[in-house]
Amino acid sequence: MLHGSLSLPARLCLLSWDTATGEPLAADRLPYLVRAGALTELARRGPLTDVDGIVTPADLDARTGDHALDDFLELVMESRPRTWAEWVTAHASVTLDAVRAGLAADGRLRPGKRRALGFLPRVDYSPVDPGETTALQKAVRRALAAPSAARVPPEDAALAALATTAGALAPPSGADLARAEELTRGAVAGEIRGGLAAAVEARARAA
Repeated sequence: MLHGSLSLPARLCLLSWDTATGEPLAADRLPYLVRAGALTELARRGPLTDVDGIVTPADLDARTGDHALDDFLELVMESRPRTWAEWVTAHASVTLDAVRAGLAADGRLRPGKRRALGFLPRVDYSPVDPGETTALQKAVRRALAAPSAARVPPEDAALAALATTAGALAPPSGADLARAEELTRGAVAGEIRGGLAAAVEARARAA
């Protein structure tokens, strides 16, 4: 399967698995990572714009054709005004659930049911093709290792910047974070990445 047609939040979700164990990586941060990807995708496509630091729909009738992105657009339209950083975390699990459902419908994730705490039903997922997950993880590492951030394709730059900020693959080194900062320019709005970093830090303090 090719991942070029997938949205940024879908690619971020798909890369966040340990292919050896089938378990999600950084599961506690994944909702924020996927939401940051959705914000970035919608800002780059045009349906969301910035008005004095507030996330604002550019067109109330705009649709992308992607179920998860369009659901999030509706949520923005129906909610109180928020900054980009605030939207990284606000109701973030809603977007993660929609992205996972879409990947399952596309045959990229395999849903399975089990009971949390012994009695609460929960849907778990695993990648159908671990090779696709591995390819996305390699794209992140290539972007981090590229001689020049300017030569990294914008799609890979956004993928790597957000995945690194969230520590989705491994705790980032200082050099990785510096490269993520370079990759952010032109690929990810600074407030989105800053909101993701703040959410990850807050989660770590609460753990």
